[in-house]
Amino acid sequence: MSRSFRVLVSAVLAAAPVSLLGATPLPADLAAEVNPFIGTTNAGNVYPGPSVPFGMVAFSPEMTPLPGKRFPIAAPGGYEWRSNGVRGFSLTHVNGTGCTGASGDIPIMPVTLPVELSPSSVDAGMRYASLLDHGKEMARPGSYEVTLDNGVAVGLGATARTATGRFSFPADKPANLLFRTSDSEVGSSDSRIVIDPATRTVRGSVTSGNFCGYLAEDRRESYYTLHFVAEFDQPFEVGGTWQDETLQAGAREGGGGTTYGSKGHPPAGKGAGGWISFDATRSPVVTARIGISYVDEAGARANLRRENPAGTPLETVQAATRAHWNRTLGQVRIGGGSADERTVFYTALYHALLAPNLFSDGDGRYRGMDGKVHTVAKGQGAQYANYSGWDVYRSQLQLVTLLKPDVGSDIAQSLLNQADQNGGVWDRWTHLSGATGVMNGDPSPPSVAAIHAFGGRAFDLKRAYASLKQAATVPTVHDLGRRGCPVLCVGQRPGLDQWMKLKYMPVGAPGWGMASDTLEMAAADFGLAELAMAAGDREGASLFRERSGWWRNLFNPDATAQGGYIQPRNADGSWPAFDPASDEEFVEGSGAQYLWMVPFDPAGLVEVLGGREATVQRLDAFFRKPDGSWAVTKSGPLHAELDNEPSIAAPWLYNFLGQPWKTQETVRQAMRQIWTNAPEGMPGNDDLGQMSSWYVWSALGLYPVYPGRAELVIGSPLFPEAVIQRPGATITIKARGAAMDAPYVQALSVDGRPSERSWLPASFVQRGGVLEFDLGAQKNERWGSSEVPPSHGPR
Repeated sequence: MSRSFRVLVSAVLAAAPVSLLGATPLPADLAAEVNPFIGTTNAGNVYPGPSVPFGMVAFSPEMTPLPGKRFPIAAPGGYEWRSNGVRGFSLTHVNGTGCTGASGDIPIMPVTLPVELSPSSVDAGMRYASLLDHGKEMARPGSYEVTLDNGVAVGLGATARTATGRFSFPADKPANLLFRTSDSEVGSSDSRIVIDPATRTVRGSVTSGNFCGYLAEDRRESYYTLHFVAEFDQPFEVGGTWQDETLQAGAREGGGGTTYGSKGHPPAGKGAGGWISFDATRSPVVTARIGISYVDEAGARANLRRENPAGTPLETVQAATRAHWNRTLGQVRIGGGSADERTVFYTALYHALLAPNLFSDGDGRYRGMDGKVHTVAKGQGAQYANYSGWDVYRSQLQLVTLLKPDVGSDIAQSLLNQADQNGGVWDRWTHLSGATGVMNGDPSPPSVAAIHAFGGRAFDLKRAYASLKQAATVPTVHDLGRRGCPVLCVGQRPGLDQWMKLKYMPVGAPGWGMASDTLEMAAADFGLAELAMAAGDREGASLFRERSGWWRNLFNPDATAQGGYIQPRNADGSWPAFDPASDEEFVEGSGAQYLWMVPFDPAGLVEVLGGREATVQRLDAFFRKPDGSWAVTKSGPLHAELDNEPSIAAPWLYNFLGQPWKTQETVRQAMRQIWTNAPEGMPGNDDLGQMSSWYVWSALGLYPVYPGRAELVIGSPLFPEAVIQRPGATITIKARGAAMDAPYVQALSVDGRPSERSWLPASFVQRGGVLEFDLGAQKNERWGSSEVPPSHGPR
């Protein structure tokens, strides 16, 4: 055991924390509580391989598609529990994406048979893949181990910008390592490989992009190049290269891409790469250290030297990353609960802190959206990429910034930098150096406002606000056009001219789902009003707060016999036929589900719905079937779907109706029914940690309902104790009687004083404090019934 490895292990195991309430002592190795396989089936689209928090590298398997699958990948995260084949181990992944994936760059595959047919050949089929037995597989934060059916034992580790792979070959079989350089998850337009046995190095690049490109013919484009340098600890011989169907044994250089085909996916028979061969009788165990960079090859080399120098054992890399995760997970320490409950919680926290991802090299350089090389701004620690705005503005960025205000600040500055390099456009879904345009609305204002509200202040607030204000008030040629629409619209605010003219988004405007676009634009303007106040623009704050109320222009009190709905509306003011069970003019949800998506102005929603009692009845029917049974997921379009973003704030609205006990039981039911310690135990796409962040907040008994503000609505804690450490403040949560079947708040004290409020002011997040709950199995209809949270509609 090396000295560095011993030091790292000692640091991890030192000083087990003491339980606050005398419960079971909290484990020092919180990484052991995480199960990275949660969410690897049932469309969770997460990956089990190692990555540091917010890491550039995520070294994880690329599996073969399930039989009959429509797309040529196993899952958008590369890994699908129900599949049984591995085609490589890729250096990059994005957590919980939708569409058909993203990244998955440079799959590396150990094979134990001669390479006599191009791996990209149609005839090769699954020749160079290997079966996987879950009984021979292990994953924990920082490490992944598997013994493949071909006899190769694989061990993976990762630093922020480098990967380590150890491949133990059988001594009696050929030992080859394939670099499928062109085979990113959604294909590539080009790749290069150079094999240099004299320096034991393989280097190259892949140029790719195409996120969700199959949905729009005019967006099937490459927008990033990843460079890699792999150094080996054992000598090897040149195997050769291939392109498409052609194999060139002995070739040291090669290249080519898969193309994106005629349907936005790489076609069969296209691709390129190369392979190297080892003498397994002399050196059966081979270790590769791999640096990557989105700038250039020199950056990849420098990252490798800086983070993973020659001679660094795999175990040292794995232990260092595990220690990193223990420090990060240790910012939220829980006590009590069952083993499964702790695992689900810490796995959710783990997934919530995987993205956004580092994009700048160790020297601060990064490739901008303009294709030029930039250096991080003054005071900025790093540039981040992979921002799924439509998802993460709801609660993930709040959690990240609560725990790590410096990272939150860097994310805000990164978004501003991207906009500067993208003609002033703040894109909704950025993938590396690409503006993909995916989803709808304008999530950047509430995202940046949330970061600021939760303590991320080290970014250029005034310039960010000025840029966002310009984008919200001056339509661009992109806003007026339809390129990429409906799903990948290029404009930041498609149809902005009609939003400002009509004060709603009419049917037929550019965008995706005009009714949901209206609600998203209202939320965007609410967030922009908060930024205006922070930047000292009171006039702007008043303007955007007023605009946040324009959702009312789509409320039709006579929508159906069951009552009013927020529904699509024509430009002439007329109402087209409407079915609340339909998703027509809505995005990933029905009219019934979107009715409740006004989280900043619940009082206004109650008003248009006819008052408190009428609203309670409708909300009850949203979460319950006619027979009284729960309807929190998979119960049809007239009911809640708490496995996706449009519904996830709705349970917290009971607090605004003076019935917080219904929030408590509804949230707990969703936690019980949807989240489990199993591969299928995640509700659909994790969406770069957004859905996992919902679970973390819910288990803590708190939720950031308002898009861009830091007040917290109170639910009920799942665990008897939790301590949240953030720079300069500590939040302590004690919950006597906490259990999965005891969600009801009987009493609450805040900093030692009894409280009947079902919410916490923004100041609590900044200064910290102590919450002491008494929980029980019986509802308490009195607590929180009179002091409801504030609404922030137009004044």
